[in-house]
Amino acid sequence: MKLFKSLLVAPATIGLLAPFSAFAGEANLNDISKYSNLEHLDLANAFVNDEPKNNSLLAGGEGLVDSGSFDGGFSETTTASFSVDTVLGAIDGASSETTSLDFQFNIGLSTSFTGEDSLDIAIDSGSPSPSIMSSGIMGFDSGGALTVDGVTYSFPVGGASMVVGDSTDLSTAFTGACTYSAFTDLTPDDCGTGNSMGAGGKGVTAAMSYGFDSGFSLAGGVTSGNAEILGDEADAFGLNAAYSADSYGVAVAYVSDDGGTSTDTTFWGLNGYYTFDLASLSAGFETSDDGTTEKSGYFVGLSFPEVGPGTANIAAATTGLFADSETETLVYEASYSYALNDGMTITPGIFIKEVDGADDETGVAVKTSFSF
Repeated sequence: MKLFKSLLVAPATIGLLAPFSAFAGEANLNDISKYSNLEHLDLANAFVNDEPKNNSLLAGGEGLVDSGSFDGGFSETTTASFSVDTVLGAIDGASSETTSLDFQFNIGLSTSFTGEDSLDIAIDSGSPSPSIMSSGIMGFDSGGALTVDGVTYSFPVGGASMVVGDSTDLSTAFTGACTYSAFTDLTPDDCGTGNSMGAGGKGVTAAMSYGFDSGFSLAGGVTSGNAEILGDEADAFGLNAAYSADSYGVAVAYVSDDGGTSTDTTFWGLNGYYTFDLASLSAGFETSDDGTTEKSGYFVGLSFPEVGPGTANIAAATTGLFADSETETLVYEASYSYALNDGMTITPGIFIKEVDGADDETGVAVKTSFSF
């Protein structure tokens, strides 16, 4: 396992160190020494200090930040997390019946400057040639290169929380009421409210939320593919309200999205959960209106938190939003997730997707998630 971790961390380490080695070769150390009267010139000292350092950065892959102090590594407020997801699965009834093995690799970097703020960067990679199981069923990232998936900065403004970022979801500050964890990407996000409660971002995003002591919260956001996100430049904006208690919660969201066209589409989403002794029930309902056609979709799912050593989940949902004149198609899934150890979780599951005018797609898959 340590060898596997080291192999995964090595490319990221080389990528981080390469720019510093190039800079060291070009730097004029005599010029740098003129500024030695500054109190904190760690960069210059890093080039001229020949003393050995006990730097545990990336050692064995166990962590990036050591409790002790050292030069040349991340600050004490910076953390990094790594994860690898693999899926081995087979599909019957699809346009091409296949058995495949796919993966995705994710890096999360987070740092704080004041103790109350957070700068977060997501870096993703996936299978260079993803299969139908990877891209169409599980929603894995694709492409062999590491790609920055989002840069987000959150900070307090009075009693509220502000979030700004690039490639950041419009709904990043929204509070939902869904306890179900979907096994496949066929099951709509956020308990069937992925266009409203889970609205994505088109580029630059700004959002704000405020939570009351009573359990009630309000949030709003705006996003645009342009650098300007206010006024006529906004591509989409949304509002959210939620209430959470000990055993239940409910949330509603409204989003207006022009979809890059002159026609706005509005989405309303409502989801909620209720937890009782045996399981937790989650449900969602969403509508859309583009000024011409109204559509809707729904979701219902059950999570059983104590089934042996793991958690069992079953759900049924429409595969999207449908007009009254259209034939609804449904997706069903069942999965069982259990932690083999602190860094490895295995989730076997099955799914059935109805296809209008064709045979249903049936699949079985085993997803293994590593975190380190």
